[in-house]
Amino acid sequence: MKSVAVFCGSSEGASPVYREGAQKLGHELAERNITLIYGGASVGLMGAVADAVLEKGGKVVGVLPHFLQTREIAHNHLTELIVVDSMHERKAKMAELADGFIALPGGPGTLEEYFEIFTWGQLGLHDKPLGLLNIEHYYDALITMFDHIAAEKFMQEKYRSMVLVDTTAKGMLDQFAAYNAPAVKTYLTEDRT
Repeated sequence: MKSVAVFCGSSEGASPVYREGAQKLGHELAERNITLIYGGASVGLMGAVADAVLEKGGKVVGVLPHFLQTREIAHNHLTELIVVDSMHERKAKMAELADGFIALPGGPGTLEEYFEIFTWGQLGLHDKPLGLLNIEHYYDALITMFDHIAAEKFMQEKYRSMVLVDTTAKGMLDQFAAYNAPAVKTYLTEDRT
């Protein structure tokens, strides 16, 4: 694995433990010589994970829409900053550059990015691992929701298993190293799920 995209908040959240978790992920990526692909901002958990990679001598590629660059949130010290025209282009470029995807705590934008890449995996548009870094139980309710979706037969169990969860960066990246994608989603199955 050469690169990992990280989706996360542009704020630091209510607890300093979220920033600490972002920094630990950044350090772990740098130590494993894995390039960080992220949203290109200098603020919030986005800035924290990028700064942590850079302070350990790692590589960071930011992908930022032009309209956010003009709001003065672009990180000025990245290995590379790719400026695109739209949020759609940003997600497509991050997906193209990354070998895996991790969601740190974040808000609706983080969840939207995570769900889109999860859906693309179900449809066979990629076979890359994706995980929730469950810092301080941030994603417990979402994990429960995934279990409920599978139990109610709106998601096949093999796709529920795509949701990798860990509380540590090391554990998450170890899971990524052992990941095997499930078969591509079909709609013509005996049980119609």
